Amino acid sequence: MIKIEHLVKNYGANCAVDDVSFEIAKGEIVGFLGPNGAGKSTTMNILTGYLSSTAGRVTVDGINVLDDPLAVKRRIGYLPEQPPLYPDMTVEEYLIFVYNLKGCTLNRTKHLEEICDVVKIKDVYKRVIRNLSKGYRQRVGIAQALVGNPPVIVFDEPTVGLDPKQIIEIRNLIRTLGKDHTVILSTHILQEVQAVCDRIIIINKGKIVADELTENINRVADGSRRYRIKICGPQREVLNMLNDRSDISYVEALPARDGDAYIYMVESAPNIDMRKSLFYTLSQKGWPLVGMEALGMSLEDIFISIVDRTGDDARVRKATKTQRSKRSAVDLEKDLAASIIDATAEAQKSIAPYDGED
Repeated sequence: MIKIEHLVKNYGANCAVDDVSFEIAKGEIVGFLGPNGAGKSTTMNILTGYLSSTAGRVTVDGINVLDDPLAVKRRIGYLPEQPPLYPDMTVEEYLIFVYNLKGCTLNRTKHLEEICDVVKIKDVYKRVIRNLSKGYRQRVGIAQALVGNPPVIVFDEPTVGLDPKQIIEIRNLIRTLGKDHTVILSTHILQEVQAVCDRIIIINKGKIVADELTENINRVADGSRRYRIKICGPQREVLNMLNDRSDISYVEALPARDGDAYIYMVESAPNIDMRKSLFYTLSQKGWPLVGMEALGMSLEDIFISIVDRTGDDARVRKATKTQRSKRSAVDLEKDLAASIIDATAEAQKSIAPYDGED
């Protein structure tokens, strides 16, 4: 349905989109993610015909965007972050206006009734838009994107500002639309993507850095794994031992305890399974390992891992994180105590001595 080949967009000397290629099939719900300035909006603007590309080719339903942008726009329904509503119109007047604006040839009454059924706005069809709740206004914005029955729907932050109940309703609606449409969801709310998308594409610094099915997105992370472990042994010595291991990149002593066992969160070094080696070490020291639980990486962790790894300063940030994590809890406590003493001393210096006069 959508095919982007070697897309390039330059703004003077700045390359906003650098040789981007991907395809989206009919009926897919795809999350398009990226940090600010990654090239996400530029790519979407080229796809919708708002911007021209410097190089490359973009086709929607087999039509080249540069050759026939109007035909492409007729095949795309778009919901921006702020829905393009006219608050003085009723919902009915607004949808009729959009219907005429798009030059639809479908039976108007039947078509708009079907859309209202899908987005569940029949009960507010005769009401003025300015009097609707934000959730209903968002639904009206989705309804205008569906007018003309376009095969491609693009949502930009569709649930910003909605309450939890409204968010669930919009998510269910997007899943329903995915049965008959190709849906692209651009959002900064990563839970949103994980909840509704079949596939995730991540762009950073103008390049595609990840393109995987949602359930397989952890494959593109750096290969590290996290565990919650319970060890019976002196906490300070156990913590120092864990920090000294080359196969562990991060250690955190958790405040919870399980009987005489202290609990730690550890992260293995990339592409290393440290479980057997750690078991043997603990056995030799006589520190029983009474529990180990694998912790899955959240989508936020994966996103940050991918963006950091592909950024120019990833190596510096990773080294800083490793150096910080290798410090023991005792060292951190000493630093905190020293900081408090220094701050107290500075505060005392700044207080003028009382001379007995107001």
